[in-house]
Amino acid sequence: MERNNAWKTYDNEQLEAVEALAKRYRAFLDAGKTERECVREAVKRAEARGFAPMASVTSAKPGDRLYVNWMGKALMLFIVGEKPLSDGANIVGAHIDSPRLDVKQNPLYEDTGIAYLDTHYYGGIKKYQWVTLPLAIHGVVAKVDGSVIELSIGEDPDDPVVGVSDLLPHLAQDQMTKKASLVIEGDMLNVIVGDRPLPDGEEKEKEPVKKAILKLIEEKYGFEEEDFLSAELEIVPAGKARDFGLDRSMIMGYGHDDRVCAYAALEALFDQTEVPARTCVCLLSDKEEIGSVGATGMQARYFENAMAELMALTGDYSELKLRRALANCRMLSCDVSAAFDPNFAGVFEKKNAAYLGRGVCFNKFTGSRGKYDSNDANAEFIAALRNLFDTAGVNFQTAELGKVDIGGGGTIAYICALYGMEVIDSGVPVLSMHAPWEIIDKADLYESVRAYAAFMDAK
Repeated sequence: MERNNAWKTYDNEQLEAVEALAKRYRAFLDAGKTERECVREAVKRAEARGFAPMASVTSAKPGDRLYVNWMGKALMLFIVGEKPLSDGANIVGAHIDSPRLDVKQNPLYEDTGIAYLDTHYYGGIKKYQWVTLPLAIHGVVAKVDGSVIELSIGEDPDDPVVGVSDLLPHLAQDQMTKKASLVIEGDMLNVIVGDRPLPDGEEKEKEPVKKAILKLIEEKYGFEEEDFLSAELEIVPAGKARDFGLDRSMIMGYGHDDRVCAYAALEALFDQTEVPARTCVCLLSDKEEIGSVGATGMQARYFENAMAELMALTGDYSELKLRRALANCRMLSCDVSAAFDPNFAGVFEKKNAAYLGRGVCFNKFTGSRGKYDSNDANAEFIAALRNLFDTAGVNFQTAELGKVDIGGGGTIAYICALYGMEVIDSGVPVLSMHAPWEIIDKADLYESVRAYAAFMDAK
């Protein structure tokens, strides 16, 4: 069933709200190009709205606003509801990691007078898209003395940028005959960082450009080569998110997947001004792009542990009640979906595709090749959501991720469903997903916030 374009339903007040939201979101996107930066920015905004660290309180009551910052890379925010936690919570969950290039632990080298950082790509990318772009360096360097240096190089207009070179077309006859996956291979994603050697007056060096870069790093940024061993440095597109389209209806930016849903979830939580009936949760996880692994991925048990801590603070904890609480939760797994692209219409099934501007998108299932590795939401849960969003006047649509034997993908939904809770994927349609610069429609962001806020209000 075809859904109306959401833009057609807006009055002037709503159009102003769409633009105001888009402006706030662009600022969030620019401030959060890594998962650490996203957590820091989200905590800053949450504390401005009365949220406090859960570890700072000794008890909790309905209306309290608490958060757990997990290793600086994942975040859980709670508004305690009137009903006991054993009755469950309303959860909106997203991930805040995005595809990128990660700097290796022994990265810096010189080859024929050019200094490089060696990288390992993170998540599913088309490697050829990452060449000849202005790139920035974001991340942290942890030193053995316990200090941590935060880096952001390439975002200020006066900053230098770095990047990966490509072969000129005049010499690319063989390159152009290769499959797209081999035009640029993973080991070719070496980031150029300089080519100026040490001055002639200094001691002769075997690798004068590398040594010059190391000297610059130590003088300007305060760490040395050995400190790369304990660094987390991410190479991301340099520059700000921008309005896209002559009509400014869209936003182009790095990391829409999945920071657009993360931001919508935050906005929806911040919109809650009354004490909710059920506890409201905004859950922002890490490592989804590589399988939700590790201590900050959704397969770790930090959310379960945070729920246990919160139940203890309310004076109503037991292992059995915790199990009941998790099973009684309802969740929107907020992740982006592929927007229908007329340039590549052959990979979509038009009746079951997501379209820009038609509102928040729900995916009953994800997975691939026969729904493998999928969460498949119950019909009863979907019916309840339809009623909820129709009543709230939310523009929404449903979709699958491409044709049956072509599409595929996963989210955090199937992991949370292991607790027995009702879960469905929902999010914003994206053009050019996983490219360095992705595109969303502002109306879809606006409808996502409205949908998530209505879901949190649900009794």
